[in-house]
Amino acid sequence: MANILIVEDEKNMQDIIVAYMQRGGHACFTANDGVDALMLLKSTPMDLLILDIMMPHLDGFSVCKLAREMSSLPIIILTAKDSEDDKLKGYGYGADDYMTKPFSPKVLLAKANALLRRVSPDSPDTLNAGRITLIPSSHRVLLEGDEIALTHKEYELLHLFMANPGQIFTREQLLNRIWGYDFTGTTRTVDTHIKTLRQKLGSEGKHIVTLIRSGYKFEVKCHAEK
Repeated sequence: MANILIVEDEKNMQDIIVAYMQRGGHACFTANDGVDALMLLKSTPMDLLILDIMMPHLDGFSVCKLAREMSSLPIIILTAKDSEDDKLKGYGYGADDYMTKPFSPKVLLAKANALLRRVSPDSPDTLNAGRITLIPSSHRVLLEGDEIALTHKEYELLHLFMANPGQIFTREQLLNRIWGYDFTGTTRTVDTHIKTLRQKLGSEGKHIVTLIRSGYKFEVKCHAEK
């Protein structure tokens, strides 16, 4: 069972989402606007955030950005705003998935469960490359011993790269592996996430190599100490 925060100002829509999440065995918390949502995130441990965009007081994009600064919990944006620019904006602010209304509650529950499974502990080992340490059991990433905050999708990308050093992944393969085969966005989403991941890794972002017309690979070159 997971704690899921549902931020939706339309009561009927909120009730539908709650009913399906509870049917999946999850505990639900609700907020009618962005301000209340942030207060709940600060006071109550949450495992997943389902977030509308068009809300009073504070819009969902702002909530997504602030929530991501507070936590690495998975975020699903659920909104009627369906333009490509809106989707890219949502992913840029740290969303892990983006669904447009009208939507299937069953699909929403399936996506929520998939994200929750991905953030559950799956291995006691650590992955090391350069000055990066990735700990799958706790979904933590350390840079020279200091923890850095990654979104769920950024973490999944880094984990995939570090677990498969030297392997070339096309943008389409990364979309299928990380976002799922039913993802309706474009390969620009991959480029946006790679860009922010590199920025967060600082100088170690150099290990993520862009291959023109091919995709990306993770490369670590060992140099002898002088």
